[in-house]
Amino acid sequence: MKLAAIDIGSNSSKLLISNVYEVGDWMPVIRKVDMFRAPMRLGEDAFIHGRISENRTEDLIKIMVAFKNLMEVCRPEDYMACATSALRVANNGQRVVERIRKETGINIRITEGDMEARLIALNRVSRQFGARAYLYIDVGGGTTELTLYADGQAVDYSSFDIGTVRLKENLVADAEWESMRHWVRSATVGYRPLAGIGSGGYINKIFKLTRKRRDKPLSADKLRQIHSTLKFLSYEDRMLRLGLRPDRADVIVPAGKIFLHIMKWSGIEQLYVPQIGLADGIIHYLYRKHRGVSATA
Repeated sequence: MKLAAIDIGSNSSKLLISNVYEVGDWMPVIRKVDMFRAPMRLGEDAFIHGRISENRTEDLIKIMVAFKNLMEVCRPEDYMACATSALRVANNGQRVVERIRKETGINIRITEGDMEARLIALNRVSRQFGARAYLYIDVGGGTTELTLYADGQAVDYSSFDIGTVRLKENLVADAEWESMRHWVRSATVGYRPLAGIGSGGYINKIFKLTRKRRDKPLSADKLRQIHSTLKFLSYEDRMLRLGLRPDRADVIVPAGKIFLHIMKWSGIEQLYVPQIGLADGIIHYLYRKHRGVSATA
């Protein structure tokens, strides 16, 4: 079975095409066929001006046309398109989504933070690591989603308006940081030792810089070291010396800051980074829907 996922984020839009293989039970083996990514920075419009500009709307429509053409070539059996915080907070977000539907035929679902967290957790990657309790940390351009799992069950969840694009534009209030700190400390106090699972493009890129195997954790000390190096390098050096894309190079330091704060407040010393994100969770969601299995995390 071939499935497709579209993730319209605050920093970029992505199309993931995956093959899904059934091997005995309902837990599938999923192999990525292709990933297409287009930098957009919708968050700069949504978080600063409260709406998506006409220019960025036109660009987003062109990207969705390209994604539609790619899906027609790849022929997935089903697809799902989700938009996250930028379109969620923009006062014209729903109008943009409706215009895309009319002009491209792509139906986009504007997801709330809790739905994002549930979709990401459908990846079930925690089974690889054997921890009794772990905290899913998904850092995006506009928000950070946190989900606490213990003994295979979701225990608590929260979403915060702290993201890399917001931080870059100085749009995160001290009160929001305090709210996140309070939630992390109170939610995780009874679940020590606690492991972390990081998801999203920012932590995926930071992890790749370590050249570690995917099944090996990233220590808090190593993350602090990499974060210090990234802070020291100029924007240009991050691109030339480390190979970062322009739309990653200016927000990867804020991403590291978010992860380091959360790990400090929760006592997490080991962060697993299985290179997954929202699009991967959407693939799991679609597979479960086609199998008639409950599509909840």
